[in-house]
Amino acid sequence: MSRLPITELEAPPSTADGALPAAPHHGRGVAHYLSFKRIGAVYLLVLAIVLFTVKLGGVFFAGATVKQVVDNYSITAMAALALVVPLSAGVFDLSFAYTMSLTGVTTAYLVVHAGMGLGGAIVVAMLVALVVGLVNAFVVVVLKIDSLIGTLGTGSLIQAANTFITGDSPINDDKLTAPGYAHIAQASWAGITIPVVYAIVLAAVIWHVQEHTVTGRRLYATGFNERAARLAGVPTFRLRFLSLVAGALIAGFTGIVLGSSVGSGDPASGTPYLLPAFAAVFLGATQFKEGRFNAGGTVLAVVLLGTGDTGLALAGAATWASNTFTGIVLIAALAVTGKQRGTLRGIKRRLRRTTEPVS
Repeated sequence: MSRLPITELEAPPSTADGALPAAPHHGRGVAHYLSFKRIGAVYLLVLAIVLFTVKLGGVFFAGATVKQVVDNYSITAMAALALVVPLSAGVFDLSFAYTMSLTGVTTAYLVVHAGMGLGGAIVVAMLVALVVGLVNAFVVVVLKIDSLIGTLGTGSLIQAANTFITGDSPINDDKLTAPGYAHIAQASWAGITIPVVYAIVLAAVIWHVQEHTVTGRRLYATGFNERAARLAGVPTFRLRFLSLVAGALIAGFTGIVLGSSVGSGDPASGTPYLLPAFAAVFLGATQFKEGRFNAGGTVLAVVLLGTGDTGLALAGAATWASNTFTGIVLIAALAVTGKQRGTLRGIKRRLRRTTEPVS
């Protein structure tokens, strides 16, 4: 008699709509939810605020600093959220930063050189992002090329397209600083710049999908153990395919917002977001869900990174200090995330042994 898998990652559908059963919930006290392992970034954020306040006083501990962090790192949050969906499904997208540049360049080129209206240019740019997502999905899921290598290759092609379109020089024109285009990123709502609102809405949508839908649970199942999820009836091929498309669309929209914020079509505008976005999403995976890529943890990680970078800048640190800080955070997050996922896999293996049939 064959065994029946019983873990969340391996369990077969148990509801009419094919939802994977939820993980068993045991009584957990306040100490669990406030543990450093679960919300360590919150404690690190508080520590950073205290240290920078002691060193800088009112220069750092002020409402203007909070607004600076929130405004300046909202696009970083959007870029990181573009990674959450594919990573949840177990695939990397190293091309997202180049996709950001491409949609910004495409919008600027169509508005300035093709005389297209802003609405039409945005639609075309998003269609370009859709094509990028489809190409990434075809390369990774259909051709079965490792996602790190495949999306690195497509990213190189996208960057070549950016250079071809712009001649490797930013597209600048008064049309790109006119109210219509500028308002995409520079308008305010209730005193908050609009990219902050975009980031909050994106995070809320991704959180809802991950936590409250069958698709979200299947994404997690696919990311943790694609083979077991497939055997349990999860459409892993489709989920991995669509996750790359969704990530490209989010990155494409982020690129349009970025282009509006700088008022130009820069072929390298997205590249600086590559490292911070990955650092945020992996650090975020250590928060709240302990090894699962999640929107809430990612936003928290962006706030921590933004606070650190802003504090270093106000303290007059060398320009390399920011990259050093981000790199250290990324390495630490990768180490912790890998340990957490390794622990989950170990639990799964032990559960598997307990359900092996007795021969």
